[in-house]
Amino acid sequence: MHWLRGYEPMTRFAGKLEPLDHFKGSNALGLTNEGRSSTKHKEQGKQMGHEEKKAAVQEEVRRMNQLPAHSSYATHRLRVLNKLLQLMSIQRTASQDEELELLFAGLSL
Repeated sequence: MHWLRGYEPMTRFAGKLEPLDHFKGSNALGLTNEGRSSTKHKEQGKQMGHEEKKAAVQEEVRRMNQLPAHSSYATHRLRVLNKLLQLMSIQRTASQDEELELLFAGLSL
């Protein structure tokens, strides 16, 4: 994903930040350095159709709306979910469609 390029995750250890070298070759979306998604994510995408995905996202939006309004977690997740709904509603290129699938898989809905 283009916004993750050049980003090096850090962890706090003994009061200082150190790179997460033990996670090299993968990221939260299950991608390898070659950019291939894991089999689990591919199977998960095939199992859920467009309407099921939309319903799952809408249900998660309802769940987030039940959390306190000042929750930074809920606010951020709602922004991501609303962006996901927006992207699902437009016509996409093949690469945009793949990126959307990876984003959806990363949400663990």
